Amino acid sequence: MRAAELLQNRRAAAQIEVRDAVGNLLADGDQVTLIKDLDVKGAGQTLKRGTLIKSIRLTGDQQEIDCKYEGIKGLVLRAEFVRKR
Repeated sequence: MRAAELLQNRRAAAQIEVRDAVGNLLADGDQVTLIKDLDVKGAGQTLKRGTLIKSIRLTGDQQEIDCKYEGIKGLVLRAEFVRKR
């Protein structure tokens, strides 16, 4: 991704409100907990309910958040399956 595209995505993310499953407003750097067991496509593993995901990033999409979890690259979660911690 070029620098201009990255800047544009960050500006778009700042304008969109992303809310978790219970309605809490999410922001970059928040910690979230999974509220449902999720099968991760391509990774061959399941993230269990209650798993803590640290330091999320907003993507500019109202329902998707980008995050890191050990052993899984490029993990994108739907906001409806997480709760702000």
